[in-house]
Amino acid sequence: MKSILKSATVLVAAMTISVNAFAQETKKPASPPMTATGKIKDANITIAYSSPSVKGRTIWGGLEAYDKVWRAGANEATTFETDKDITVQGKKLPAGKYSFFLIPKASGTWTAIFNKEAKQWGAYKYEQSKDALRVDVKTKALPTTQEALVYKINKNGFTMDWDKISVPVEIK
Repeated sequence: MKSILKSATVLVAAMTISVNAFAQETKKPASPPMTATGKIKDANITIAYSSPSVKGRTIWGGLEAYDKVWRAGANEATTFETDKDITVQGKKLPAGKYSFFLIPKASGTWTAIFNKEAKQWGAYKYEQSKDALRVDVKTKALPTTQEALVYKINKNGFTMDWDKISVPVEIK
């Protein structure tokens, strides 16, 4: 009898561990890590970010405040890497890896920031003195809601699309 009880206990414990392990494996993170890669002219561009979703929330002026530095994604600061010197919105940016931030505005023109401190959590320890480049970018309204934040690289630069806003950044 003790042997059966012991076997049953071991079996239940094993099943519990298996179910918990399976549940953790299949659970997707709220803001999954993503990477956008592409080539603009002869420069290889990589943007690494975590992609939050709208989930019915007010994003601009709500979840993400206007006139405040934002990590341009979720979790760790978004990073932008180029293997060649490039021109962003008409201003030079040397080859390298940067953290990428945005300052959302209530209307039209936002500020895009390339900061020399590539590895940082969010924008909590952001220091303007470490900015490599700041440029103004004009946002565009999206025709439909973009549920999950996404970066897209194209021949003219890249866009950050989320909610009802597209932020195009020109690169040459």
